[in-house]
Amino acid sequence: MRVVPLAADSMGTRSMATLVETRGGVFLIDPGVDLGPKRYGLPPHPVEEERRTLHWQRIKEAAHKAQVLIVTHYHHDHFNPREVDIFRGKLVILKDPESRINRNQAKRARKLLRDLEGIPRGITVGDDRNLEIEGVSLVFSPAVPHGASGRLGYVIQVAFSEGGETFIFTSDVQGPLLPSQQEFILNMDPDLLYCDGPMTYMLGVRYSKDNLEVALRNLIQILESTRASWVILDHHLTRDLHYRRAIDPLLERAQALGKTVGNAAQYRGEAEDLLEAKRRDLYKGVGVQ
Repeated sequence: MRVVPLAADSMGTRSMATLVETRGGVFLIDPGVDLGPKRYGLPPHPVEEERRTLHWQRIKEAAHKAQVLIVTHYHHDHFNPREVDIFRGKLVILKDPESRINRNQAKRARKLLRDLEGIPRGITVGDDRNLEIEGVSLVFSPAVPHGASGRLGYVIQVAFSEGGETFIFTSDVQGPLLPSQQEFILNMDPDLLYCDGPMTYMLGVRYSKDNLEVALRNLIQILESTRASWVILDHHLTRDLHYRRAIDPLLERAQALGKTVGNAAQYRGEAEDLLEAKRRDLYKGVGVQ
């Protein structure tokens, strides 16, 4: 199984788009990319716009070779409502558009389904289902909150298993924070985990110190209790230039266990480039790689 992060916050855009290549087929998770509309009171810098264009092109190329596209929820950094043709001829697995969903995401889901009419070869709901596609096992979690509560909606997690190897993609759990989010990971016992990390850039505003302590405790338990030798921690976490300070206990525990916690850019073997977090410096003409 080969897992390829295509775009991510650690790579300069808001995204968790990920390609999963298996012997049984190619899967694309959350084919979307976006930018934070405001950061430090500033709109996206032209460098960020260029990076979004690059990442969207990469996602479209991946969609062309994938047979199955998965959308874990309906925020626009996880799917692109303006270019639904990438779903043409694909099997599309969606977060249930009617159950455990907030009003905003339900509205987006209805529009997406209208726009997809006649485009994919099939559409099915993923929530709380076990599917087998060409020898690859896909286990979807029940819908879990987007973060600590359902205020921002719900997401589905997915585990891919083939040949005794398991990869889990959590989508936007902001931690994980809740037992329902963590239990899926523990039960599936992944070799590789891609997790949306703590929202430390909003610490004390929309993400409490208690939230951070719970997330770190849960992540340490995952390291100690699963086979995961690599944990990709990204998305909400890497919108913070100083995120490593916040997760230092986790990094220390990973080192002691001989495991790796890093972001999507590092997993790709690239230097991180936290463009949104560097936006103020970009406007001053510094910090461009």
